[in-house]
Amino acid sequence: QVLLVESGGGSVQAGGSLTLSCGVSRHAYGGYCMAWFRQVPEGEREGVATTYSRGGGLSYADSVKGRFTISLDKDKNTLYLQMNSLKPEDTGIYYCAFRADWSPVCTRDQQFYASWGQGTQVTVSS
Repeated sequence: QVLLVESGGGSVQAGGSLTLSCGVSRHAYGGYCMAWFRQVPEGEREGVATTYSRGGGLSYADSVKGRFTISLDKDKNTLYLQMNSLKPEDTGIYYCAFRADWSPVCTRDQQFYASWGQGTQVTVSS
């Protein structure tokens, strides 16, 4: 069982930046996908970005391309999401997710992921 703990959320004005972190409870060996999702108020959970532990597997939702960057530091067992040029529509609860997999094809479908963090709130004001 992998435990995930997000941090770094907060309130920021439009145009600002935040960096989210997701700590993994144990060193994850082999291949695995990690992803960031967000849930907007009264909306579905949306896949924001994905990455694969052995390189590749990068994908971004169209709404965040060019503004958000996902990265994985395996030495620190930490996943990051750098968010720049934030917009009010980026407001929501952000979750990280994990799935052990030998394939580097990491989908943004939430059903693909087995482990989830508790979420961290991001609020962007106009």
